[in-house]
Amino acid sequence: MAQALVTGATSGIGQAIALALHAAGHRVIAVGRDPAALSDLQARGLIPLALDLGQTEGLSARLAEALRDAAPDVLVNNAGMVAPPGNFCDMAEEDIHRQVATNLTQALLMTHAVAPGMRARGIGHIFFTGSIAAHTPYPNMAVYAATKAALGGFAQSLRLDLSPSGVRVTEIVAGRVESPLYKDVLSADARAAMYAGQTAVQPEDVAAMVLAVLALPPHVDVARFDILPTRQPVTPQVPSEKEKK
Repeated sequence: MAQALVTGATSGIGQAIALALHAAGHRVIAVGRDPAALSDLQARGLIPLALDLGQTEGLSARLAEALRDAAPDVLVNNAGMVAPPGNFCDMAEEDIHRQVATNLTQALLMTHAVAPGMRARGIGHIFFTGSIAAHTPYPNMAVYAATKAALGGFAQSLRLDLSPSGVRVTEIVAGRVESPLYKDVLSADARAAMYAGQTAVQPEDVAAMVLAVLALPPHVDVARFDILPTRQPVTPQVPSEKEKK
């Protein structure tokens, strides 16, 4: 039974991927911060791992201890967050640091903890949940876009580092996905407007693509896949609450 490790596994895309991998027969380590959600995942047969990946100070040591007996064949770097959308000039410095730590730094450290074992075993697949915001202009989300662009660049360079050992790397470039990403930074009305008409990609759609990529033969590596709503022909706008007033 292959072992998979999924970060940000307690909701949205991460939870959908973790459950899909479990249903496909993987032994899944689900990383997150929500005790109730982790308990629910444990009841479904997944292995819960409570870690605050946004706290990057001392994270390498905490990962080394937490993953001491783990040997993941699949790593899904999904954990991430978004600060309240708005003009960069008006951002709180704390939100800048928090997004960089949660969306980028922790993914580098998690990969650094897991990738050497994959390289030594000559097998493995690492996924990164990126965003269309990394590849096209996106107003009100400058720092988020920067972190996802950096993550995408890292993923593609990492693929070249690991390809001689047979380890695959895939960047997931998601368009608008109906997930809890904005639940703490946008009002319920704003979120409803974003997802009106049932035109958004669902977390389960992303999970299905991950399984499809994993199922390809070992000599095939999908370096990046874009998954977008059919009715999303342009970059979706994310208005700040300030702009709406």
